[in-house]
Amino acid sequence: MKLIDIINGPWAITAEMLNEIRSIYAKHLRGEKINIKDIEARTGKELLNKPQGYDLINGNAIIPIEGVIAKKMNLLTQISGGASTQLVERDFKAALNDPAVEKIILNIDSPGGTIDGTFELANLIYESRGKKPIIAYTDGSMLSAAYAIGSAADKIFISGDTTTVGSIGVVAAHEDISKLKEKLGIKTTEIYAGKYKRIASQYQPLSAEGFASIKERVDYLYGVFVNEVAKFRGVSAEEVIQKMSTDAASLFMGKQAIEAGLVDGVSTLDQLINNKGIISSPKQAAGAAALIGKEDLIMDKNELKEKHPDIYKAVYEEGRLSGIEDGKKTYQEAIDNARKEGAVAEVSRIKAVKGQLISGHETLIESLAFDGKTTGPEAAVAVLDAEKKLRLKAIEGFKADGSIKVPVTEPGDGSDVNTMKRKDFNILSTDKQSAFVKGGGKVVD
Repeated sequence: MKLIDIINGPWAITAEMLNEIRSIYAKHLRGEKINIKDIEARTGKELLNKPQGYDLINGNAIIPIEGVIAKKMNLLTQISGGASTQLVERDFKAALNDPAVEKIILNIDSPGGTIDGTFELANLIYESRGKKPIIAYTDGSMLSAAYAIGSAADKIFISGDTTTVGSIGVVAAHEDISKLKEKLGIKTTEIYAGKYKRIASQYQPLSAEGFASIKERVDYLYGVFVNEVAKFRGVSAEEVIQKMSTDAASLFMGKQAIEAGLVDGVSTLDQLINNKGIISSPKQAAGAAALIGKEDLIMDKNELKEKHPDIYKAVYEEGRLSGIEDGKKTYQEAIDNARKEGAVAEVSRIKAVKGQLISGHETLIESLAFDGKTTGPEAAVAVLDAEKKLRLKAIEGFKADGSIKVPVTEPGDGSDVNTMKRKDFNILSTDKQSAFVKGGGKVVD
């Protein structure tokens, strides 16, 4: 990739730092020698450009991410005193695989950097959650691309009230060097194929179509940035835009960052290293926001209860009430679901019971259908049993009054001629009545 393409490409960085970088590279493009000592004086940082690594302290791998973030170590990172996402990735993987490392702390102080490489590193960190505790920390700034990386950690902590966080946004610029080339007596003619190949060329003023092309790419990357932060922080994209992004504020400081949900609490690096206990949940952090900047904010439950009983009581009560409300909601949802499922099951049961009706047993079927427990198969057995008892009773009645001779075989088969009273005949099923008549049976009143 050409140097000009890096400068004109999309950045997740503060506007001030982007302008600083562009001014430095403008001199480079003009052929002027870059004075490293002068840049060090202007930026207030020593430009060592040394390979990154991590320090191991009490089982903590401290990985520095300082200055402008870029994919590779080059002139850009030397000038900005920056960090390479490739080297941070290398060190992060090494720390994950190092048995001596119990926790990883990303020690960040950066205004952001290039989009290229940022989200690859962020997703590696996010996908590594659960393997070892990962904490992002800053005592200076964690902005734009730097925040994208930090937000992928399990938790984010800041040092105090002046720490700056956020700047979730994307910026791009177009560099028109045609006038410079003209002054140097150089005219560049680009020969290309494809409508969009050089739609925003640096050798000519930016056209409306070129602006639209760059804006479309910036908007797309902004959407990626918002969605990734939403995933990392466990919130909706709408919440990121409305409360955390540059649509809400250019950046957030101290307590503002906690209230917006960008970070989880306040600490010092030493306290994180020594595991003194951290007030880190969103509710705890919000409840303790008034103490921002005080070292004793990092404490365990007993210390908080002893030193700040009012805050302890408020946090405890908030958690208790929240638990009650959550319990009520869950209980009511369970009741509603059970009612719906029960209603469907009951309708199905009633239909199954009524499907077992045999003429003459309507009353029995109605009682079984609405007793709330009888199933279809159980109703079938009950009806058949009632039918059997009814017929046995009729036969016994015939024997008693002598109105019918009870044959060895079923009446109506021709083996005997029977006489049956009308009231008894009516009890028989239609098939039995037909067989009785066809067999020569006689019905009398």
